[in-house]
Amino acid sequence: MNKTLGLIAGNGAFPILLAQEAKKSGDRVIVAALKEEADTIVEKHADQITWLSIGQLGHIISFFKDHQVTHAVMAGQVKHTQLFKNIIPDLRATKILAKTVNKKAASILSLVIQEFEEDGIQFLSSTTYLEHWLCPEGILTKRRLSPEQEADIAFGVPLARAIAAQDIGQTIVVKDKSVIAVEAMEGTDACIRRAGDIAGPGCIVIKVARPRQDPRFDVPVVGLRTIQAVTQSGARVLALEAGKTLLLDKDALIKEADASQLTLTGLQVQG
Repeated sequence: MNKTLGLIAGNGAFPILLAQEAKKSGDRVIVAALKEEADTIVEKHADQITWLSIGQLGHIISFFKDHQVTHAVMAGQVKHTQLFKNIIPDLRATKILAKTVNKKAASILSLVIQEFEEDGIQFLSSTTYLEHWLCPEGILTKRRLSPEQEADIAFGVPLARAIAAQDIGQTIVVKDKSVIAVEAMEGTDACIRRAGDIAGPGCIVIKVARPRQDPRFDVPVVGLRTIQAVTQSGARVLALEAGKTLLLDKDALIKEADASQLTLTGLQVQG
């Protein structure tokens, strides 16, 4: 029996690709697109769509209930910096912000999910329909790792995990066993470009999941924009946590990485 899926769409290709895959499965897709973030292309893949601002939590819940949505997913980045812009929260969003102990993404989104659950809407993993795009272990591209690059990855992975555990960011950039840049609110691609400005070509980009990852909102995602940022920065390697990182449109992404002579590798991260 076909399902009705609610989709909260942020920026980038992620929500568009997820909607496409859901439609291939024969499911209806009801989209709440965030005005500040989502691409209008998502409209082509929605059975019903509404455009709402980030703070209109109550309106999103009502829209989903009006369309008999009982299961939903979040897909696409919502920049954390939106918290410091002119977002006007509705009553339900105001209640959440009053309850949160801090404004870390995990703290806010956990409370958001609880609010939906009170109205009978359960959130699924953001990898739903996309499990075939999870990063596998091992080298994915033609170019292999040098011993020096392997040593930099071994140096950087524990640091990346420590930073992710604090909900600071999921990406770290290293070179010659030095930390060049750490992702914070600016996001992965801006972090990578900043590292290139600081240290020049030859950096290693490492992206991991939080140790206590909640797959409903906390899945590391890499798409073509990130591959382009790596290339433009002069970095040569993108190392990703295997089994927990989504490679959006994986075949096209690997093809782009090969064309740019990058090394793309999936890591089995311990702990």
